[in-house]
Order: sequence, then structure tokens, then C-alpha cells
Amino acid sequence: CEAGVFSGTVLVARGNEVLLEHACGEASKRFAAPIDIDTKFNIGSLNKMFTAVAVAQLAEQGRLSYEDRLGEFIDESWLPAEVLEKVTIHHLLTHSSGLGDFYNETFEAGARKRFRTVGDYRELVHGDSPKFEPGTDWSYSNTGFLLLGAVIESVTGEDYFDYMREHVYAPAGMGDTDCYDMDCPIENLAIGYWPSTECEGGWKNNYFEHVIRGGPAGGGFSTVRDLSRFTGALASGALVSGETIQRMWTDYREGDRGYGYGFMRRETPKGTVVGHDGGFLGIEAYYDIYIETGHTVAVLTNIDEAAWPVDVKIRELMARLE
Repeated sequence: CEAGVFSGTVLVARGNEVLLEHACGEASKRFAAPIDIDTKFNIGSLNKMFTAVAVAQLAEQGRLSYEDRLGEFIDESWLPAEVLEKVTIHHLLTHSSGLGDFYNETFEAGARKRFRTVGDYRELVHGDSPKFEPGTDWSYSNTGFLLLGAVIESVTGEDYFDYMREHVYAPAGMGDTDCYDMDCPIENLAIGYWPSTECEGGWKNNYFEHVIRGGPAGGGFSTVRDLSRFTGALASGALVSGETIQRMWTDYREGDRGYGYGFMRRETPKGTVVGHDGGFLGIEAYYDIYIETGHTVAVLTNIDEAAWPVDVKIRELMARLE
């Protein structure tokens, strides 16, 4: 922190016991606004976990099945009929659909303010087609999780963002987690930065690089305390059942970095760790649940690539725990 290479928050907990909380740096360099432990950070792809939990809730209620075809929920204004009939909910959740990334040339060339709702992204995915037969390979897909947001809206008849607030964030007690409109002032929200010689002071902000509002695939905001509450809600069954959690944390990728339903999975000296990471220009986030030991680790930063070294150090310390 003192060297200026980390700016953010860190939390380590075991169950409900907080072992470490730390906050440092500036949420806004323009106004020298300090970061505190409740500062909201862009969490990148961590939103995929929340979207996956929402889909799992609907599966538990019998409102959809993991083997349902995408064509049962969305139409050809999204994807060609032959794609809709091949891709299943399971494929989308596990990144085995073969679909790609809506952060494409059309997105880069367009005004960010055009993309606020799930439906606004329709034009960015319409021409997509699987690069392999769905279910036969693995390829990380932001488009896949965006489409899960469209599925949630189709099944519930609700706006994706409203559904998430009522059925995921509220039951988990995550009052500082949401997808905010970035052209509206939000209290205690961190702006992302990366080193740049183009600006006086040596930093550039990511106002005009990122989405104006995050969504099902990522780009929302949260705090380390809310992420710890998310762990507690999963453990208590407040969001989905234990049986569903086991399904979501199963490794369907079978590689060094496993992947379940919206959750990454890896093996460590202290057992299995699930969670997710997220990154973009000016932001980085790591969230780990140590299943066997009951630890939660959350590292959020508003400096480009600054969270990884901190998370690595915590992993080293965790490995040495008795």
C-alpha cells in the first residue's frame, strides 16, 4: 500500500470469524477519497457465480432443467435456430457451449451507454456460433453467461437485475452488491486505474473502457464483507440446497483449473478451493472458499493486476496452516 502498488480491501475469515480485514489506498484519485472496508469494487467475472446461483434456484423450483435447450427460452433474434437447439443450460454454465465473447469489435466501436439491459446486448451475440460441438470441449464464454441472464428473464418474467437483488443479494445480506449505472454517482464506489504515461500523475481511469453497467457475465460491484456473507449464505442453505451446491462445485472441465456451474475449482494442500476471479483494465478481484477448512478469502483492488500478488501470498500462508 505504501509503495502504491496495491489499493483495495482484503478479508480472510473462517466461518463467521473474521481473521483479517484491511483497507488502503484511494477510491478516487481525482478527489483523494480514501478506501474503507465497505468500499464497493468492480468484481469483474465474479458475477458469474451469482448468475449461476440464480439459475440453480430456478432449477430447484422445477422452472427449468439443466438439460433444457436454449431455444426453449430465447428466440432467433438472439441466435440462429440450429444453435438454440444444440446448446443447453448445462453447456452455458460450464463454458462448454463453444460460444464466444460479446466484448467484440462491435462493442468496442459502440457507445458504452447503449448497453444497460440484458436485451441491449442482443446485437453483439446474434452472429455468434459455436467453435466446437457443444459439450465436446471447453472455452471461457462471456456470451454464455449473458445468455443465462436472458434465460432468467424469460423464465421469471422479471428484469435480471431486479431478480438478482430480491432472490440472491437480499437473502444473502449483500446490501452493497449490485450492477450500478456508472453514469450515476454511487456512494463509496471505487474507480479503476492503471499506470499510464499519458496522464499527469501517472494514472489513467477506466471510465471509458468498461461497460456502463455490469450484468450476468460480470462488471458488477461488491465488497469483501458482502463476499464473506455470500459464503455464509451458501453454507447455510439460504440460497440453494447443499445438494445443489455439490452439483455447482463439481468439476466439469477436468483440468488444472477446474470449472463447475459458475464457480472455478482447484486443488490445494488444504483441500478443494472454489470461487472465481475477475479482471479488466483498472480492476482485479479474487474470491476463494476453502471447503475443507472453512476459510473465505476476498481481495478486491482498483489498480490493474494488483490483487494477484496479494492472493498468492495468502495462498502460501494458507498452505502453511496447521
